[in-house]
Amino acid sequence: MKLVTIDGDGGGRLGVKWDEGILDIRAALSMVPDPEVPADVMALLEGGETALAALGDYLQRLKVSGNDSRCLLPEEEVIFGPCVTRPNKIVCVGLNYRKHAAETNAAIPAFPILFNKFHNALIGHRKDVPLPERVSSEVDYEAELAIVIGKTAKYVEKENALEHVFGYCCANDLSARDLQMRTPQWLLGKSCDGFSPLGPYLVTADEVGDPNDLGIRCAVNGEVRQRSRTSDMIFGCDEIVSYVSRHMTLVPGDVILTGTPEGVVLGYPKDRRVYLRAGDVVTVEIEKLGSLTNRMIGE
Repeated sequence: MKLVTIDGDGGGRLGVKWDEGILDIRAALSMVPDPEVPADVMALLEGGETALAALGDYLQRLKVSGNDSRCLLPEEEVIFGPCVTRPNKIVCVGLNYRKHAAETNAAIPAFPILFNKFHNALIGHRKDVPLPERVSSEVDYEAELAIVIGKTAKYVEKENALEHVFGYCCANDLSARDLQMRTPQWLLGKSCDGFSPLGPYLVTADEVGDPNDLGIRCAVNGEVRQRSRTSDMIFGCDEIVSYVSRHMTLVPGDVILTGTPEGVVLGYPKDRRVYLRAGDVVTVEIEKLGSLTNRMIGE
């Protein structure tokens, strides 16, 4: 199942990607009520398998009755919010692709390097990202696979870790390199407003299969800058979930960004680094997860 957040009308509401468009669940519930069906993505995540099963059954009933067509929105007209709207935590993994570590002359880490972003960084597909031009001139793109937790996880073993994952989505770990490198702590360069586009779809784990072998790429103004596979990750999704859960409890809706492959601006020689500017359009594409596009604008 491919889920989206539809922005507007009093907050984000749950949508489901249909062949013919995006099915607005709140609109459907106004016509065919069902108290067991969640109307936003956080209620779905927090409701777990029971809520997901209720949504699946409801979609089948809508399709059979023909009511689904009355609640469809053309996808090109949808205003997307971040596909996860209110995560308890946004945990990020740094230097998690072998070739990316090599291009930045960094040692292969012995343990996952963790940092975090905050809610202010979240933004949806096709939304404009304001570049913090007053404080930074070196904003970089980073295509990343994001893990979305579906079950509470604490001290889970690697072998069972993916059982706690609800699904996956595209993310762009935008990074102000001059702020990131100002101190040993990366947080400042990673947490500017709009620096974590997420979406367009939250794809359930059953549709994705093995998250550790997906094609991933990033294009700027149509020019492909990053092209790799998640198989180049140093720490796979199962290992990351297990590792993080040993140190903090993961809860439904938590988002983990798993690192970026080679091809970022920081990896170029200094005389060839051209960082993002207002008007640049960045697209992150991951196999089975769709394409996430955002335009950079002046602050």
